[in-house]
Amino acid sequence: MAGVSATTGPATSTGLSTAAVTGAGGVEPGTAQRPGRRGRGWWRWAVFAVLGVYFLVPLGASVWFTVRDRARGGVSAGVYAGIPSAEGFAENFGRSLALGVLTVLIALLLLVPTVVLVELRLPRLRPLVELLTLVPLLLPPIALVVGVRSVLAWAPEYFFGTPLAEAFFALQEPALPWVLVLVYVVLALPFVYRALDAGVRGAQLRTLTEAARVLGASWPRVMLTVVLPVLRTSVLNAAFLTLALVLGEFTVANILGFETFPTWIVRISGSQPQLSVAVSVLSLLLTWALLLLISALDRRRREEDPA
Repeated sequence: MAGVSATTGPATSTGLSTAAVTGAGGVEPGTAQRPGRRGRGWWRWAVFAVLGVYFLVPLGASVWFTVRDRARGGVSAGVYAGIPSAEGFAENFGRSLALGVLTVLIALLLLVPTVVLVELRLPRLRPLVELLTLVPLLLPPIALVVGVRSVLAWAPEYFFGTPLAEAFFALQEPALPWVLVLVYVVLALPFVYRALDAGVRGAQLRTLTEAARVLGASWPRVMLTVVLPVLRTSVLNAAFLTLALVLGEFTVANILGFETFPTWIVRISGSQPQLSVAVSVLSLLLTWALLLLISALDRRRREEDPA
């Protein structure tokens, strides 16, 4: 018994030491795999399929409505071919595009210096600036436009014959209503600020601006040659969101009595329904094309500057 126990003892200890060495990494273990993980990616494709159906089915139905020829049967693209020559299309689309460009320029001129100043010099004011830019989301657009209309009504009632009344009348010029630009700038503040603030947080703006200043660059040159290139994608995103807002905004223009691209689409929907739907489809496709363009530019910038 003693011999057996003596023999068994070393063998047992040797077995334990070998197991300990193996478990500690003496032999490279296989790659750990979670059971049941394989094949679970199907739900992602299911979500994409549902979203695709949700977006593409109404779009396809709209396209079919515009190309179907009810009189002679079959399919015709005559509605799309007649869009450029449609009465009021060029005028109203050009007006909305001009309003969008002016809104983008004013919003960027206001917020790009503000975001840079808050990031570099006044970081304690960031919560206050964020709160102020959120006010247009808290205030319903219908309340904002009713207030603007009440203020504009003061011109003929209280300020008639004064320079202030002339300024109010100039803001309401039907060819290019600047009052819409001012209202659109307010409505676009939350989107423009969020886009720019995200770009500033992700860039080493303080280091770059200090280096430019040490090299003797003035602040205007720093803004043009350092800040704007760094924030190029954020500026493009802000411009895209603002332009999409202006080209699709209906309530403010309709209540103030101005005809823009969206109000023109609604106006012709009763007499020319196929034309109005065709223009809406093209506007949607144009918006998607701009979004894809911005994504492509962002991807190209990241490939050129991976750091």
